[in-house]
Amino acid sequence: MGHPLFARKPLSLLLEEMKGENRLRRVLGPVTLTSLGVGAIIGTGIFVLTGVAAHDKAGPGLILSFGAAGFACIFAAMCYAEFASMAPVAGSAYTYAYATLGELFAWIIGWDLVLEYAVGSSTVAHGWSAHFQNLLGSFGIHIPFAFGNAPFDFNPATGHFFATGAYFDVAAIAITAIITFILVKGIRESAGFNAGMVIVKLLIVLFVIVVGAFYVDPANWHPFAPFGYTGISFFGHTLWGQTSQAGAPLGVLAGAAIIFFAYIGFDSVSTHAEEARRPHRDVPIGIIASLIICTVLYIAVSMILTGMVRYDQIDINAPVADAFRQRGLPWAQRLIDVGAITGITSVLLVMMLSQPRVLLAMARDGLVPTSFFGAVHERFRTPWKSTIVTGCFVATMAAFLPLRILAELTNIGTLLAFVIVCSAVLIMRRTHPHAERPFRSPLVPFVPIMGIICCLILMFSLPVENWWRLFIWLGIGFAIYFSYGRHHSVMARIRKQGNSQ
Repeated sequence: MGHPLFARKPLSLLLEEMKGENRLRRVLGPVTLTSLGVGAIIGTGIFVLTGVAAHDKAGPGLILSFGAAGFACIFAAMCYAEFASMAPVAGSAYTYAYATLGELFAWIIGWDLVLEYAVGSSTVAHGWSAHFQNLLGSFGIHIPFAFGNAPFDFNPATGHFFATGAYFDVAAIAITAIITFILVKGIRESAGFNAGMVIVKLLIVLFVIVVGAFYVDPANWHPFAPFGYTGISFFGHTLWGQTSQAGAPLGVLAGAAIIFFAYIGFDSVSTHAEEARRPHRDVPIGIIASLIICTVLYIAVSMILTGMVRYDQIDINAPVADAFRQRGLPWAQRLIDVGAITGITSVLLVMMLSQPRVLLAMARDGLVPTSFFGAVHERFRTPWKSTIVTGCFVATMAAFLPLRILAELTNIGTLLAFVIVCSAVLIMRRTHPHAERPFRSPLVPFVPIMGIICCLILMFSLPVENWWRLFIWLGIGFAIYFSYGRHHSVMARIRKQGNSQ
């Protein structure tokens, strides 16, 4: 028997758990799953993070940044699709790691997914608040500054934090509370609500592309890559490309690392495999279709945005809407703000929908308290307790932390999850070569190896502060695992029963 820390959970046990009374309701088809993926992807990436990436990192080269990030995601998406078809249960990458790499790695990625979805949701809530306040401001209504912003922010030029004079972001708290209520109500209602918002925001995105094309000035695309085409660093030491005064990498790849956050929606589809009617077919369709649709739209919008406004004049909080304002189209600004609010709401819904399902999978394994995080509401059949806790955490982070900190912290957690999933495919193909795979990732080992390499390159293109925050987060996770999870896990109980017999 191997070391207990690396005990792997058999696929047969994963599938058996779906038959219990705590299983989730299968109501989602391929169109709904694709809609959930698009709902998670289209939103913050287009309406918020394009401004940060273009202004601070890539300039008009943001167009290539989206292409580079999408290229990296293609490899990870293939690996996610294979695992989701093999083990259609809640938990996403956490579940896949448990079956291939063992309990300790499963805990690492489960804790990492908490970082991805919870902190990512906080980023989205912050973006929602910025657009909501922008819309109110166009009508002459203003939320007091003290209650409309985080109490501090970060200046990327100097590398220092500074006080804003605000107390907290009340709008971010309000939208998080509303979404939490909807999610407790039920998955069917959540999916239907999301589908309606996806239609609205896709129409707004098409409006931006079509109308904005008439206001593009090609001169704004020159220089195309003012910070260069690279931007790779290793723990704060730039290996290839320019750096800011604060020592952060600059360039197209550095921009790709920032806007990578915009693509995390496709992996959220896999967290709903247990709620898919035909997960072996529907989940891979939802993952790949949503990724392709959104990559095309991202590249188109980034071309329009950087063509309408010079990159160093782009507003980082509401870049698309403000671009139309700068071109003398206030009516379009309001329309886009409405679309952005709708789009970002659906992103927030899907991300907060995914988080409790990861905690549910961890609770089933005993790594977190089962009675709380594994509780499924008798009527709504949703993980209601963990949904409420997630809502409280997201509201707190969104109210008190600035956009730049939240976005970068989410990215490094997401990229780490993708690296582990790609690694797990390589291991699973070797350890379980004959396991049933309704969807097989093509060109193995090329695809997972490329996924690992691309994601690591983007991880190293993030400022060094993000690595230290990741290490601190993982340190907290290790403390919880070794004090609680290791002793209460299902695999630990199985070992004890085997030793007593």
